[in-house]
Amino acid sequence: MTKKTIRHRLLPALFSLQLVACSNVVHPPLADKPQAGPASALSGVTLVIHNVRLVDVEKAELIEHQLVLLAGEQILAIVPERQLSLYSELPQLDGRGHYLTPALWDMHVHFEGRTLEQDNALLLPLYLAYGITAVREAASNLAPVVLRWRDEIAAGRLLGPRIFTAGQKFEGINSLWDGDLEVGSQAEMLAGMDQLQAQKVDFIKITENTMQPELYLSTVREAQKRGLQVSAHVPYALSIDELASAGLSSIEHASYLLRLGFADEAAVAAKVRAGQLSPAAAAVHYQQGFNQQQALKGYARLAKAGVAVTPTLIGGQQLAMLHHTDHSHDVFLTYLTKDFISNYQWRIDRMAGETPAQQLTRQQKEQLIASQLPLLQQAGVTLLAGSDSAALNTYVYPAQALHDELLLWQQAGMQSADILRAATINGARFMGQGQYYGSVAAGKKADLLLLSANPLQDIAATRRLDSLIYKGKVYDRAALDQLLQRAAMQKQSLDLHRQQK
Repeated sequence: MTKKTIRHRLLPALFSLQLVACSNVVHPPLADKPQAGPASALSGVTLVIHNVRLVDVEKAELIEHQLVLLAGEQILAIVPERQLSLYSELPQLDGRGHYLTPALWDMHVHFEGRTLEQDNALLLPLYLAYGITAVREAASNLAPVVLRWRDEIAAGRLLGPRIFTAGQKFEGINSLWDGDLEVGSQAEMLAGMDQLQAQKVDFIKITENTMQPELYLSTVREAQKRGLQVSAHVPYALSIDELASAGLSSIEHASYLLRLGFADEAAVAAKVRAGQLSPAAAAVHYQQGFNQQQALKGYARLAKAGVAVTPTLIGGQQLAMLHHTDHSHDVFLTYLTKDFISNYQWRIDRMAGETPAQQLTRQQKEQLIASQLPLLQQAGVTLLAGSDSAALNTYVYPAQALHDELLLWQQAGMQSADILRAATINGARFMGQGQYYGSVAAGKKADLLLLSANPLQDIAATRRLDSLIYKGKVYDRAALDQLLQRAAMQKQSLDLHRQQK
């Protein structure tokens, strides 16, 4: 057998990147035995990755001089690089000194739009092209389609990221949103929970538009009772502490956490629940008087209760800067159909009459929300990296938005290592998949990225994707670019077909 080597074709821009050695490089002691056990266990090796710097996301360290041995989709073992000659007849991937990291997880996306099934489907491979191999889909009006996609991807019949989905989200009667699972009674909620469990959803999602407070709490408790994770928005009629006590798993959107900066949050919720204060009045109440020390106490309670937070800063940031940003030349528009982009207009129209003073207030609020992330991290709250990308979320682009989100975290003062952890191991663990995904270790799935810059120094390195390893296949830069080109062609074809109708 002759030696097989997988070579890279790097984009010209990547050649200019300087691979800077970091002070936290670890040189492990030499060992003769691989992590996975004796050499006889390595007979199934299908790929040998060498000349890489392993990124240990848990310890925030670089580990050098190691070989990563794959057996199909699994990391079989990690052994000293001096053993390379033992595998000379096996297929090899020369990492060219790049950084080997676990692939990314986007923990809040939506595939939505009843007429946008094809428009969303063409975007699925783009997540891989951006280094994202798992997404948590937080419910939509395409629930049956998304459930089918989840199973087809798992079976290898469809190319895209692994999908964890809530299916339909719980709401009250006559909700604002399309496609909700509307319930108005305990019996209806229980029937809805049975339905979602029969569909094998991966978690439960609840939003706060019209559901009655007591039923809302009961839904959280029921999900917790059934062993289902439950993620939610926070209605004005309930306090964050009440939801945490009921068994809430995660709060979606950090904007809700500003209420913890008010000593009377529970009292405000009680007044709204009793009909003594309208939700609109409660919203006005929370616009002034935020107390940072009060909020820190609330963050400590969240950490103790084990409630995670998915901040989703990028959506608010895009709206806050809407009047100051020209999006007409955004590269990602290459992949979005005219019908998809048309959904952006409703928010644009809604904000068209904002005064400069209102725009400034919006920007200041977004800055305050972002400033809480390092404090949440310090308090011990589990942070999950999610973009909230969706057709209804203006200029929050699928796949790309996660990278935009991570950069906002860094600008807010978060350390790159903590951000990378939130986008890898935290998501995997939250979904009960930590034993399989989220780090580079023997026994785990080989969802891996080769980055040409160090993500422990600058989280923007996640954009410097040289190669992806996913489901036993290596996608070099040329292959990833082909995924992008194919999506652009499919977008053009869809637009043309609809135009000719």
